[in-house]
Amino acid sequence: MKRRVVVTGVGAVTSLSCKVDELWTRICDGESGIGVLNRYDFSKFRVRFGGQIRDWSTEGYIETKDARRLDRCVQFAMVAGIDAVNDSGIDFAAEDLFRCGAIVGSGIGGIETIEIQHMRLFSKGPDKVSPFTIPKLMANAAAGQLSIYYGLQGINTAVATACASAANAIGDAMRAIQYNNVDVMITGGTEAALTPMGVSAFAAMRALSERNDDPATASRPFDADRDGFVIGEGAGIFVIEELEHAKARGARIYAELLGYGATADGAHITKPDQEGIGAAQAMRMALTDARLNPADIGYVNAHGTSTRLGDQAETVAMKTVFGEHARHISISSTKSHLGHLLGASGGVEMVICVAALRDGVIPPTINYETPDPACDLDYTPNQARKKKFSTAMSNSFGFGGHNGSLIVGHLRNGSV
Repeated sequence: MKRRVVVTGVGAVTSLSCKVDELWTRICDGESGIGVLNRYDFSKFRVRFGGQIRDWSTEGYIETKDARRLDRCVQFAMVAGIDAVNDSGIDFAAEDLFRCGAIVGSGIGGIETIEIQHMRLFSKGPDKVSPFTIPKLMANAAAGQLSIYYGLQGINTAVATACASAANAIGDAMRAIQYNNVDVMITGGTEAALTPMGVSAFAAMRALSERNDDPATASRPFDADRDGFVIGEGAGIFVIEELEHAKARGARIYAELLGYGATADGAHITKPDQEGIGAAQAMRMALTDARLNPADIGYVNAHGTSTRLGDQAETVAMKTVFGEHARHISISSTKSHLGHLLGASGGVEMVICVAALRDGVIPPTINYETPDPACDLDYTPNQARKKKFSTAMSNSFGFGGHNGSLIVGHLRNGSV
């Protein structure tokens, strides 16, 4: 019998807030964290806005000297991870550290370090490249740094499945606990791709919204007038642990991780399968894993990126999986508030699912003004809604055809 896994700590770094409770309040209030980019000069770029994190610092979390040796995406993971550990109340000094680990996803990793050091190489020569370049840019740096910070000696890996990275990382961490490899995991995702290369490369693909005149309304998932996604940055990190372990130390339990499904489209490196076949199968697998029926799901935090093809494919997939119940599920895309956090998106969106379950509130999809006949489900337009529900699904789909679906719910009675 698989062991049960629960969420005991949450942390997030986003453009709306770097504190989970404030983030949740501002999401429910329909606020947007998207604005003009100013960390670099984007004045000549086709796209000049995104979900940039402002007025934040690693002060009080890690020493300034140490922070300088971390890429921005790893800094995000450290701050969100430390908040999650503090929130969980766990004392790693009292734990068997071989039974504690970290799995953190990132779609791109340290792209800012790559760009800065590439410029140094060609402007100043090879001897001026920082000796910290490789440790900063590695996609596994966030997981490695968190394990070092807490001395964790259990499973320690990284996941790079584009925009499904955080979802796959959480799913892998869940499995590690279920099958008795570890008792406690730090997991989630992080991303910091609001760099000149990151923005220009996505813009060159014509994947991004170009609403430079009104950034706050640019991310409009499922709306007929959507014109592409908005890049955001941030991290969503959890502490998850085996149920009896959490009970034994008197932990507060937010929710139970119930199911996980992962598939591939096997169709195209960037375009989603338009029938949503792979996405639908990931959702079915998560339902089977959770021992739930489609009608048991009360809320879906959709991948909902605000791209024409992606939103339509996800709608088709949800209709395929949920049948008539698809008309009764409350759905929303909180990318409308934060933009698309790429490899971190599934982590932050699971934080939102946990808060939604706790409070019995469905967060809104903002900027929803014009219904799209091809996207005809209930996307909770513009206003949060009170609702009693016991399970939520979070979907994450990435370039490469990666699909991940997670189900979280109130703690069940008895075994599963």
